[in-house]
Amino acid sequence: MLDTSSVTPNLQGRFVEPAVVATHFHIREGDTVADFGAGSGYFMEVLAQLVGKEGVVYVSEIQKDLVEKLGEIARTKGLTQVRPLWGDVEDIGGTKVPDGVLDTAIVVNTFFQFEEQAVALQELARTLRSGGKLFIIDWSESFGGLGPQPDAVVTEETVRALAEQQGFTFDRSFDAGDHHYGLALRKI
Repeated sequence: MLDTSSVTPNLQGRFVEPAVVATHFHIREGDTVADFGAGSGYFMEVLAQLVGKEGVVYVSEIQKDLVEKLGEIARTKGLTQVRPLWGDVEDIGGTKVPDGVLDTAIVVNTFFQFEEQAVALQELARTLRSGGKLFIIDWSESFGGLGPQPDAVVTEETVRALAEQQGFTFDRSFDAGDHHYGLALRKI
């Protein structure tokens, strides 16, 4: 169980808090998970804690300098279960995550940036085992200069429809903080 006692609310809004949001993922020790568009590793430590020493956490990022930084952070913190990968989720096979190995995939504050959203969903599906879980957290609005421009926001309904077209089934929506939505999907 994650300790969320140190999570303090942001007085300007309740943004995505990894320790809180990850409780919706139902990850078990020994699972294999991936954070696609991992950025600076905001979810990396929480995911590593959830999978334990027997699990694997792929942190996939398209920016090579961030992949190197993720590797340094993982080494420094002794997160031996973390596997940083340079990859492009908008290219089939581009993430370099093997076929069908993931129990869980997460995409946080990244979906709106994909130019090839259907291809990205196909790539995510390729990496998940049958019945594997996909969690997409993204901006529900443009907020105070943060996140996407208003015309770049991808609605929860649009993401759900695209995912269902790519062979996912809708499981549930969940609270991902103010200005965000959370979608739980399963690979059929």
